[in-house]
Amino acid sequence: KNMGLVGSLFSFIVFLSCITAVCGQGTRIGFYSTTCPNAETIVRTTVTTHFGSDPKIAPGLLRMHFHDCFVQGCDGSVLISGPNTERTAGANFNLRGFEVIDDAKTQLEAACPGVVSCADILTLAARDSIALTKGQSWQVPTGRRDGRVSLATNVNNLPSPSDSVVVQQRKFAAFRLNTRDLVALVGGHTIGTAACGFFTNRIFNTTRNRADPTMDQTFVPDLQRLCPLNGDASTRVDLDFGSGNTFDTSFFNNLSRGRGILQSDHLLWTNPTTRTIVQEFMASRDSFNAQFARSMVKMSNIGVKTGVNGEIRRVCSTVN
Repeated sequence: KNMGLVGSLFSFIVFLSCITAVCGQGTRIGFYSTTCPNAETIVRTTVTTHFGSDPKIAPGLLRMHFHDCFVQGCDGSVLISGPNTERTAGANFNLRGFEVIDDAKTQLEAACPGVVSCADILTLAARDSIALTKGQSWQVPTGRRDGRVSLATNVNNLPSPSDSVVVQQRKFAAFRLNTRDLVALVGGHTIGTAACGFFTNRIFNTTRNRADPTMDQTFVPDLQRLCPLNGDASTRVDLDFGSGNTFDTSFFNNLSRGRGILQSDHLLWTNPTTRTIVQEFMASRDSFNAQFARSMVKMSNIGVKTGVNGEIRRVCSTVN
């Protein structure tokens, strides 16, 4: 009987620790508290410095983290450079922020050699990018180790601007991310940008030279000026038109007005299931911020390498 009580008490203590430590994932809050106590401060200061000279580094780091986690898990494999690596895949051509991660890594290696992984640096930098753009910060479980494999051929499951809601749901569900996670994480587009080439088909119908009729037609001329027909397809445009540098709920308001620039974003408003969640986030910035933080923690624990798996890279762009 007493042993049963002890066992129950132990289970309860484990349950309490799981609430804060994201139990079963191998990562935990404060992982570097004794081995490199200034780790998070060093990353935050580095991101803040780069953000000061180029605010667009914030959505760049957030996008890079997303692209890392959706390919072989959050193991920093997207940071490795060289022929046929993930960085060379078409979907990753426009990733940016590598120099921020490299800068933070250099400082961390000076302070705590061989301790902090590149995967953790990227995860922390993504969180700090949200805080710098006036979003809500959150505690990041750390303890990831770096992967040793980076192949362009593995970059095949990233969500596409042309994906239906069903396809988006399937891609997120493959990583145990539900529809609320999907809508919240796509809400990161409030500070995101897209190349003109990803949506010119919506603002110039090549057969009739008309825009997608489901778009706000008063908005189309603005996009046509930014992305002229036969112009530079790599020119980038804010996905949250009018508020592209602030992490807020105006992205969802734009969706409700027919001002979703990417087809995949627009469909979140036309689908009844996702529209309900969009409306909830439109009505409450607190609700959006809280769900975004929860979803980011879930995503950042996809396929993590911990313990004896992986390595701690000395330089983030190459394996040891």
